[in-house]
Amino acid sequence: MKSDIGAYFSVVDGDVCMLKSWQVVGAGSHTGDIMDAKEMLVLPSRDEMLRATMSRDAAYNGVFFAAVATTRIFCRPTCPARKPNPENISFFPSVRDCLFGGYRPCKRCKPLATNGYTPDWLEGLLAEVERAPAARISDQDLREMEISPHQARRYFSTQFGMTFQAYHRARRLGLALESLRKGKDSLMVGLEHGFESQSGFRDAFEKTFGVPPGKARDVECLTTTSIETPIGPLVACATDEALCFMQFAERRGFTRQLELTRRRLGVSVVPGTNQLLNDLAKQMGEYFRKERREFDVPLHYPGSDFQVSVWDALRRIKIGQTRSYDEMATAIGRPGAWRAVGRANGDNPITIIVPCHRVVRSDGSLGGYGAWVWRKNYLLDLEQAKAGSKGSQAALFP
Repeated sequence: MKSDIGAYFSVVDGDVCMLKSWQVVGAGSHTGDIMDAKEMLVLPSRDEMLRATMSRDAAYNGVFFAAVATTRIFCRPTCPARKPNPENISFFPSVRDCLFGGYRPCKRCKPLATNGYTPDWLEGLLAEVERAPAARISDQDLREMEISPHQARRYFSTQFGMTFQAYHRARRLGLALESLRKGKDSLMVGLEHGFESQSGFRDAFEKTFGVPPGKARDVECLTTTSIETPIGPLVACATDEALCFMQFAERRGFTRQLELTRRRLGVSVVPGTNQLLNDLAKQMGEYFRKERREFDVPLHYPGSDFQVSVWDALRRIKIGQTRSYDEMATAIGRPGAWRAVGRANGDNPITIIVPCHRVVRSDGSLGGYGAWVWRKNYLLDLEQAKAGSKGSQAALFP
């Protein structure tokens, strides 16, 4: 298997895998951490991905991206452009990995633009989960529903930060929690949600929520959902009272940051929705349509006193304005602490609403951004009502 810049491959049970963890060590150079096979992102075989790319098979959109060494461009499998020689194609599981590999997005198939697109099979699959949440859906069941297990795994990992099987298991436990809070007997709840024994249900429940089913009324959890935007999906997590986490799914360090938020709050994360997340999705849509300047969703972002002071200061930067790291340090009463401000800025758990993208370098250049600089540029242009114009975005993607 040919590896591209910084791409580390292995084989697990006959499948090609790419290591998920990357660390940028210099221009054009990467290193991958050795990881347990369970933490790898499994791709279809190279022959299968080549066939899908050459035939423009839409069933593989979202499963992988094809990157062309000669043009340094990455595309969807269905890209209408003329297909390159197979020896010049490398395959990546995510946009993030393509960017780390030094590729830029294709202007024809626009692999970064989701624009609310959902695959045809998704509605039926989610309906099946809700119809019989206690049932177990295996890879063979997915194939019988004419859904590629690779496709389901990739889509749910990108949209929800977990595989389909993990999503289904978390959904079952989340619904079980609701039933217990309504006073239902724990033995019946376990059986109704697919557990064959009381001990199995108790173990799974306690592992997920940190308490046995009998203490379900005391459990607080983060409900998580995916929100589509023109620049990629956002994963949002909220209690019934406040938004606690929102990041682009392809953000560097996404998993680490979500886990840190979960541990700070001492809660579990389960898929679903609530009124606050519904309101958030509506307001994010208005923001990207340039119909909203401010958000009124309540926030809760636990951190150190210094971090919270920086995040509070970020919220005071008006839309259309920027501040330098030095100016931020002065604003919180810590002049000269611009490096510490930069670190706190990078640790911000709630993107866009806590606008860390509005902090730039003293010379006016954009500086870094965990969800990639092109997104920072897009957001600033959007807020200045110039999102559709050429300019610095064109410079990023010639």
